[in-house]
Amino acid sequence: MATSTMAVILGGGAGTRLFPLTASRSKPAVPIAGKYRLVDIPISNCINSNINRMWVLTQFNSASLNKHIKNTYQFSQFSSGFVDIVAAEQTPDNPGWFQGTADAVRQSLRHMQQHECEYVLILSGDQLYQMDFQKMIDTHRSSGADISIATIPVNDREATEFGIMKVNEEGMIASFIEKPKKDVLESWVSDTGAEMQAQGRNYLASMGIYIFNRSLLFDLLLTEHASATDFGKEIMPDSIDKYKVASYQYDGYWTDIGNIYSFFEANLALTDEVPAFNLFDKTQTIYTRARMLPPAKISGTQLEKTIIAEGSIINASRLEKTVIGIRSRVGSGTTMLNTYMMGCDYFETMEEMARTSAKGLPQMGVGERCYIRNCIIDKNVRMGNDVSINGGDHLEAQDHALYTIKDGIVVVKKNAVIPNGFRL
Repeated sequence: MATSTMAVILGGGAGTRLFPLTASRSKPAVPIAGKYRLVDIPISNCINSNINRMWVLTQFNSASLNKHIKNTYQFSQFSSGFVDIVAAEQTPDNPGWFQGTADAVRQSLRHMQQHECEYVLILSGDQLYQMDFQKMIDTHRSSGADISIATIPVNDREATEFGIMKVNEEGMIASFIEKPKKDVLESWVSDTGAEMQAQGRNYLASMGIYIFNRSLLFDLLLTEHASATDFGKEIMPDSIDKYKVASYQYDGYWTDIGNIYSFFEANLALTDEVPAFNLFDKTQTIYTRARMLPPAKISGTQLEKTIIAEGSIINASRLEKTVIGIRSRVGSGTTMLNTYMMGCDYFETMEEMARTSAKGLPQMGVGERCYIRNCIIDKNVRMGNDVSINGGDHLEAQDHALYTIKDGIVVVKKNAVIPNGFRL
């Protein structure tokens, strides 16, 4: 039964690989798809799987995450459901920060032990996927496993970036290797099924999604591995030899949003004609804060494979393969290609706009006659007129007061003011 399961969502560390998007917010709070936050993905997957007791573990820049969860996930007073934030805190038993995934869960057990459950589902807060956890729980129960690990078939190139596993005839994991070198990959080929093999996806990679029998999880973290800090590197390899650790193969869309490039690609992929991550599937709804915003208004704009969130006013010349977030404003004559504009946290009043103009500052949003390509524009940016930002491999990586360049992608920082005529 789903009520016998409690979920723990790992908020991750400082999120340095997603900087500057994580400069003032935790990784799970990073805006995605124009209107959601990353943390909405695992929470929505839980709700769609009838799991409504969730803990989100975080320790860096958690204020915006706390606010988002408080304003979004409020279950009925007649329900036992909740989404609670557990931030790293100093206690007499442990005066330090979370040291890794296992340590984060260990330090949080005292909050969870008062809640009865049969299984604990452990999830990452920075992955994009749509998964029915109930199927995984049912498979875990029927197999008699002590631990289950969600695995996904990957190809040769991807296999070197993940923990790779091999299973025996009973579907139990027999061996594990962390980020194998290319020269040993051949010995780690698995039977992933005809469809996956036809795509060259012959290796089973850990998705960082685990199911533990509750009693075993408490025993592992408090007794057997009382000093272990990481599930993937310490607890899982040791448990394979001692317990029944099952593989649950998932063949759907899944991506780990660990850096700027993967974040950028995952957002732009939502504009594909038939996106692999389907925001329009009513059986796999992605939940987020309900904002009472007006519909988007578009005037004289040529649109091609573009997503525009509510509350936006678009007068651009052309938008192509672009995601426009809530409350965005784009001026006339502007072209945006391969761009993710996160939008704004609030609307400016006419009086505020007048005061801004009097100070010689641009209005919030993107101004007129701009050319923006291969770019992420964070929240509340003020970009003037005649600005040209042409991202690509020709640009060297750097961190500037107004922007950061990684993998040829220009990330305009939150609240940045870009003057008229700026060129990059």
